[in-house]
Amino acid sequence: MVTAYDEYLNLGVEQEAYAEFYRLFGETIYAESHIRLGVKDVLTALYTNHKLHFVTAREPEMKAVTEKWLSHYHIPISTLSLLGSHDKVAKAHEYCCDIFIEDRYENAVQLSSHGFNVLLIDCYYNQGPLFPGITRVNDWIEIDQYIENYIQTNYYRQIAI
Repeated sequence: MVTAYDEYLNLGVEQEAYAEFYRLFGETIYAESHIRLGVKDVLTALYTNHKLHFVTAREPEMKAVTEKWLSHYHIPISTLSLLGSHDKVAKAHEYCCDIFIEDRYENAVQLSSHGFNVLLIDCYYNQGPLFPGITRVNDWIEIDQYIENYIQTNYYRQIAI
């Protein structure tokens, strides 16, 4: 079972060994990743009236494979930011995001501590206490319902994924 966000911990290998593996096979890992159920339908519907910013900790060298994956699955986005770091707060501020969809617990805590509403996609590796501004969601159907309720009750600007 995957219990940590960092893959080297799940695999029981040294961080340096995993870094070398990632350097060699990172593009293949991203290219062959499967899409989550419901994501395309939800994002396509949201994109018709809203801006969607894809903000990821991936390194800038992964831009081409990321763009190809998004294109392959016909995922609409307004912008793509590959930060090479897990610090997403500056981009969230830059895009004036109202909602940030995240799967890394530490990112969710950091973003919520800066006033962002975070939807934390429930995974084995991101369990922890929920702080104000963090809502745990199980899937993209719940994400869609949350955003729909948010739009109906709040002034809305941007979403980041």
